[in-house]
Order: sequence, then structure tokens, then C-alpha cells
Amino acid sequence: MSTTKIIYGLYADDDDLIQGVKAFNDKGIKINEVYTPFPVHGLDKLLGFKKTRISDAAFIYAVYGVTIGSLVTWYTMNHDWPQNIGGKPAFDWAHNMPAFVVPMFELMVFCAAHMMSLTFLIRNKMYPGAAPQNPDPRTTDDKFMMEFAPQSDDEFNAIKQTLIDTGVEEITVKDA
Repeated sequence: MSTTKIIYGLYADDDDLIQGVKAFNDKGIKINEVYTPFPVHGLDKLLGFKKTRISDAAFIYAVYGVTIGSLVTWYTMNHDWPQNIGGKPAFDWAHNMPAFVVPMFELMVFCAAHMMSLTFLIRNKMYPGAAPQNPDPRTTDDKFMMEFAPQSDDEFNAIKQTLIDTGVEEITVKDA
């Protein structure tokens, strides 16, 4: 091939997409990307994706939130503005900590949720100003698409034939 081509196969149904991915895996043809309008159960395993580490990041962000909550409650109630409320002296944060569980929990949830959202957007290059990566807007509504970058004419022909055999609705070929 003199120029690099990209092949897109558009499917109408997620079951057809799964069967197509299995057919390409059986033939050893590499799939560059799959675009779907919603998560398709089992697709990540078929494409060979590893377990995501977003849950690890969520734990770190939650610990950060609890730490900030603890520091803020200690600083405001013991260091900056100590008060004797209901006969309870504020000289020790540990004795008054049960009163601060709710704000610490809320700050934990706030930090974990917001920072996980930002991490997701940055990791997937979906932040404001990033160029859109989706080659066909129909995949955000009701279509499923596979993307291939064949390295030779034989692989190009094999991809096109396998797409036809697996019930693809539309094949698009573009120059890279």
C-alpha cells in the first residue's frame, strides 16, 4: 500500500459488533478502536483491556477528602476559634471528632466524585479544547463502529471481507 488507509465498519447492533470482534480476534487482525453509544458488556475483555485503575484513584481522592476535612475541622474548632459548646471543651480534636463525621464524609464524597470526573476527562482526552476523536457522530446515538489500520493490501482485503461476513452495515475507507 502506498498510502496508509483507515477502515471503519459500522454495525447496527451490539450483538453483531461482538460477533465481529470475535471473528477478528480469531483471524488475528488488530482492531484499533471501537466506538459505541453505550458500554457493551464483555467488549473490554474481547479487546484485551486491562482492569481500570480508576477505583484506586477514587480511594486516593477519598483519603485526600477525609484528610482535608479532618484538618479543616481541627483548625477551625481547636486552633483558630476554640469554643466551649455544651460544656465540652475544644482542647482535643479526637474527643470531638464524632461531631465532624458528617462534614468529613461529605468532603470525602465531593473530592472523590469531582476528581474522578476530572481524571476520566483528562485520561480520555475529553477536556475542553481537545480535538474530537469520534470519526462518525452516529456512534453517539445508535450505531457501533470498529476502526482498523491495515499494514498491507492482503490485510486490507481480509478486513473488508471479514466485515462483510460479520454483517457490517457500512464500510468507510479514509486516508490517514
